[in-house]
Amino acid sequence: MAAKVSTVEHRAFVAQIMGLPISVHVRGPQARGLDVESAVQRVFSRLRWVDEVFSTWKPASPISRLRRGEVELADLSGPVREVAALCAEAEQLTEGTFSAWLPQRPDGVVPSAPRLFDPTGLVKGWGVERAAQVLRELPRHTFCINAGGDLVAGHGPDVDPGLAEQPWRIGLENPADRTQILQTVELATGALATSGTAARGSHLLDPRTGLPSTRRGSVTVVGTDLTWVDVWATAVFVGDTSTRALAEADPRVHQVIDLRAR
Repeated sequence: MAAKVSTVEHRAFVAQIMGLPISVHVRGPQARGLDVESAVQRVFSRLRWVDEVFSTWKPASPISRLRRGEVELADLSGPVREVAALCAEAEQLTEGTFSAWLPQRPDGVVPSAPRLFDPTGLVKGWGVERAAQVLRELPRHTFCINAGGDLVAGHGPDVDPGLAEQPWRIGLENPADRTQILQTVELATGALATSGTAARGSHLLDPRTGLPSTRRGSVTVVGTDLTWVDVWATAVFVGDTSTRALAEADPRVHQVIDLRAR
């Protein structure tokens, strides 16, 4: 039986970063205190830094400069090189169903056009996972960061065991009717990411063809690290049963929920 949970406060924070609302929820005995507020603002600050560095839309970002050929990858900071290495690893692990080298036209109209480095499919999960470390160091509180439907949950040191076991409940939308919840996932510690067409239409490119995927629906992946569950959600959506088997063989993946139209 779970331990009794002491008095718990719950506070939510929201900021618009990377072009989407990012919310941070905190539970604990002093969730409304200044220490929590300061920690959450550091989370948002780290995510704003990720946006400044990795944006493909901001002309002055290092990634934009790299895409224009003004700098070489070797000239850029360690975090940029780290992300590039993770993108290369992801492409290898997914057998090409995920790639950071994509056609210049996001609509895939010219699939044979030269490909440019676009780490967007990995860097959001990587950035949120790194930012969550601030809250993993916040004593006695649990947290959930939601970045456009991709989530990290966890807790800091000295947390009440009963509180640590309390899951966050995440509803998975019916991709054919977003007013319906098809399934609920409970997550106390770990990560969840969803890729699909319900919110943004056919925006996911198949790196193997350079064209938008024609699939409909969504794929949700639950696991230990948002960097990798986000990669696998995209790869499984674009890929086939062999891609799902690759995802399920990754020890960082705990569950694959395939809601693609048949």
